[in-house]
This record gives sequence, structure tokens and C-alpha cells, in this order.
Amino acid sequence: MAIVRYLVRDVDAALPFYQALGFTLGERWGPPFVMLARGDLVLWLSGPGTSAARTLADGSVPQPGGWNRLVIEVNNLDEAVVPLRAIDARFRSDPVQGPGGRQLLVEDPSGNPVELFEPKLG
Repeated sequence: MAIVRYLVRDVDAALPFYQALGFTLGERWGPPFVMLARGDLVLWLSGPGTSAARTLADGSVPQPGGWNRLVIEVNNLDEAVVPLRAIDARFRSDPVQGPGGRQLLVEDPSGNPVELFEPKLG
């Protein structure tokens, strides 16, 4: 099992996005924290008020966004974006062809990137 933690501005706003990606609700610890699952991956969404969002000793404040990302492998990239378009998800890119397959970046409601990756066959 792998666990990834994403900081989000609003857990309730993020839930439909991750459910459109095939995650299911595991546990919920009050309004600011939820555990979601997809296969062997557990995703922790930490909102304001969680320990992960506290100001650090050096004064830096953890925030969502950036370019590090969760990668979800899909069989058909074009089909995978349909439920995301239905909830008006923000796409950072159109599909890009690379040596290993096609990919695109989509953001959750807090600006965290998720890469959808369709591997090249053969």
C-alpha cells in the first residue's frame, strides 16, 4: 500500500474531483481530513486545521499546488477525462504524447496537479 497526502483548501470541494477519478471514501475525521482509496493507493486530503497545514518552525506555511504530482495510470485517456469535464475540472494541459504514452495534467479544486497517464501499448 502507498499513502499520499495532499493539502487542500476545502475537503468537501475536493471530494467530487477525486471520486470522478475513481477514489472511494474510506474514513473521515471531521471536516478537515478524509482518507480515500483507489486500489492499493490511499490518499489523505488534509484541509485547514489539520496538523499537516500548520505553520512550520521556520515560518513557512504548507500550501497546495506545485508541480509534484500524483500519477494515475488509465487505459483510455480520452474516456478518463469525461467525468472530470462534467465537474468542470481545470486542465493544465491538453494530452501530450511522450515516449512511454500520453499524459495530461488536471488540477483538484485546490490547485494540486494530478497526471493522468495512458501507457503506450506494446
